[in-house]
Amino acid sequence: LRMSSAVEDDTATSSSLLNDDDETVFTSKGLLKRDRYVATNRFAVRPGKEAKFEKRWATRKSRLASLDGFKYFHLMRRVTLNEDGTNTYLGGDKADGTNMGNYVSFTIWEKKSHFSAWRKGDAFKEAHGGTSISAFLSTMVNSALVLKGPPRPAFYDGLMLQATQPESIPETVDGWRNVAADGVTVLPAECFVACNQFYVPAENAASFEQRWAQRESKLAECDGFVAFSMLRRDGQAKGHGTSPMTPDEPSYQSTTIWRDRAAFDAWREGNNFKAAHGQKPEDGGEKQKAAEESSKPKGPPPQWSKPPTPVFFEGTLMISSEEGA
Repeated sequence: LRMSSAVEDDTATSSSLLNDDDETVFTSKGLLKRDRYVATNRFAVRPGKEAKFEKRWATRKSRLASLDGFKYFHLMRRVTLNEDGTNTYLGGDKADGTNMGNYVSFTIWEKKSHFSAWRKGDAFKEAHGGTSISAFLSTMVNSALVLKGPPRPAFYDGLMLQATQPESIPETVDGWRNVAADGVTVLPAECFVACNQFYVPAENAASFEQRWAQRESKLAECDGFVAFSMLRRDGQAKGHGTSPMTPDEPSYQSTTIWRDRAAFDAWREGNNFKAAHGQKPEDGGEKQKAAEESSKPKGPPPQWSKPPTPVFFEGTLMISSEEGA
């Protein structure tokens, strides 16, 4: 009976993993198939605890890089951009909730089934300090009062993937980064991440995706480009700590990873950016631009319920597969 029960459990698990990769629910609605599956966890780190929080990540037990289907990881801290090309950490305010997401863990999996297999396996338990995610949450909150409240997971379908193969990948030991973290100084930035959050109603989702899919992109030609993906929120994802998406959360998020802030700035100031955003490579003065804009035929109306919100991060503890994201 025990053997029969074990076989039934294995069969149910295999069936569940296969269902994770069934994309007819998307194609039947005119939506794009996913290229990757992206798992994030949003943290509200208390002021002054940033270095200690990063040390906990740097010294945790994990074999992430050795797992089947793993593609890419970094831990990122939110920043604001200064005019001199530097970044300043943006912790937010607990009074209005803007501190949530001042740190975000970001993991790219080849398939959703790979992520599900990790979350249900021993590697997940090892990385989270126990037999369930609740043990990890308890450890993080109660030890040194690092967090203000529990983390908030968010999961995404990665669409329209573009990625470069890295010339070299960061060193890992047993599947995790081997870096020195003292808990006093934050870890150095290893990449720069530019995001744009879109609030797209469900009825506009298919046309929004198609409009993006038809855009001309030359990101892969840009020096310092690492990866791009349009993230579509997986509202059906379940698990401990996962709550339904609220109307004030973005349903889509464009995410571009750059080698550093300088590479992002060079792209934003170059002709590739202008071409992607419908601008002419050579701008001819404000009056000329105004005349050209007024003579252009009006395009389709916006597909979002409110204007997009740009968000920027510095990434650290980068881990990558040999092929890249």
